[in-house]
Amino acid sequence: MSQIKIAVLVGSLRKDSFNRKLALALAQLAPPDVTFEHVRIDDLPLYDQDQDGNQAPSVRRIKGEIAAAQGVLFVTPEYNRSIPGVLKNAIDNASRPYGHSAFAGKPAGVIGISVGAVGTAIAQQHLRNVLGYLDMPTLGQPEAFIQNKEGLIDDKGHVTVESTREFLKGWVEKYVAWVRTNSK
Repeated sequence: MSQIKIAVLVGSLRKDSFNRKLALALAQLAPPDVTFEHVRIDDLPLYDQDQDGNQAPSVRRIKGEIAAAQGVLFVTPEYNRSIPGVLKNAIDNASRPYGHSAFAGKPAGVIGISVGAVGTAIAQQHLRNVLGYLDMPTLGQPEAFIQNKEGLIDDKGHVTVESTREFLKGWVEKYVAWVRTNSK
């Protein structure tokens, strides 16, 4: 079976991001023929339609990284009951100009972690609306709204609670199966 590459967009720039740790954990739980490649989003200009004909090198880079992947994993925190602006900016840059979206047809996965009791449920729903418009088939089940507890995932992405590790392993397996079925 051929290697599967997943582009990973983490919607948090924070150095000690819970969502970055979650992304590392998911990569460790994936089958051996799957690689998770983090896509840098902190250097993108604010999206400006006037620049569609002359996109910045960082925009061309992110579009190329997404185009080279068989699927896209969005790992999002929840800011003010929605997705972070930096993630929306990355999506806007990589999906433009109209008709030249790097995302079209790419199977998506959506997950996130937060200290709140409902995890990132509302941000994930907002993101799913955006991904539907971008023509990204998105894994519906299982949903994963992870509540962070102190030490749940360490800096290297090791999940310390066995039941959470098993749940995340199952989620990754379902997402990889989704990518295998839906990638073009």
